[in-house]
Amino acid sequence: MERAREPPAAVGRRAEGGLKGGLDLGGTKIQAVVTDGDATVVGRARRDTPRRGGAEAVLAELADAMRDALDDAGVEPMALSGVGVGAPGSVDPATGTVVQVANIEGWEAPYALGPALAEELGRPVAVGNDVSVAVEAERRHGAGRGYASFLGVFWGTGVGGGIVMDGRVVQGRGSAGEIGHVCAKPGGRRCACGLRGCVEAYAGRSALEARARQEARKRSTCLFEIAAKRGRDRLTSGVWLRALEQGDALAQELLEGAVQALGVGIGSAVTLLDVEAVVLGGGLGERLGEDWLRRIEAAAAGHTFFAERPRYALAELGDLGGAIGASLVAP
Repeated sequence: MERAREPPAAVGRRAEGGLKGGLDLGGTKIQAVVTDGDATVVGRARRDTPRRGGAEAVLAELADAMRDALDDAGVEPMALSGVGVGAPGSVDPATGTVVQVANIEGWEAPYALGPALAEELGRPVAVGNDVSVAVEAERRHGAGRGYASFLGVFWGTGVGGGIVMDGRVVQGRGSAGEIGHVCAKPGGRRCACGLRGCVEAYAGRSALEARARQEARKRSTCLFEIAAKRGRDRLTSGVWLRALEQGDALAQELLEGAVQALGVGIGSAVTLLDVEAVVLGGGLGERLGEDWLRRIEAAAAGHTFFAERPRYALAELGDLGGAIGASLVAP
């Protein structure tokens, strides 16, 4: 199948095998897959994203996650033609450098992740933006099939976006589609990126957790009790879902605020781009499901100029979508 865009440049030795590796780097987890070169997963592994040690610690965990996936597939590294990485934030695909990251503690300076990982694994590595590669996977194999244009929004630890226009993922200068850093409220809460009022500052899971911890000093909530019972030290998407099911007022209030912020960002983007569809993915997007998708659609409608609105759909590739998308840009 023809690619929608040119893949990022690769660094490292050229391939001997036909399989591909994919690594999805998130704020809380690393998902690794080995694929048949398309969308069929033959091996997988998952690890937590390190909370200390910065880029070097992340590099080591990425390499180990890929080795775990290779073990699951029963193959050696040389079976891979290459490895693709979907990394959050601003990426320079030509050099494999992650330029700016907002959601990984301790990662503050640009880091040449592609060359470093190629040296670790002995395979060529290409690096792309995490949401852009996930959007490419949805375009080829998921909810974006059949659309010439759509907006992908991935609601998880942060809020990421990707744009498809004329059947191609829009790259810009390496950061196109960063809907999480569109301003939802001028002069509002400070975002991890340093700006104020970003969509992510109201809707990202990290920001929601920080707000919940503040509010928990003043009012009751079952969020942290649920997390403790599940052995979690963070408020994962599953924790938020369980709190909603138990009627937790704080969880409901914070998520409704998140929906309003998402509505501003998505509705404004739809007005600007006039896309045919909006595809919602990410940990929170997928776990909260259809009901909350419809809430986001309604909130976005209040900021959309056109009478003919786009179709809203949930991403179809689930938790492996980002890693599969990363494998699609592998050499």
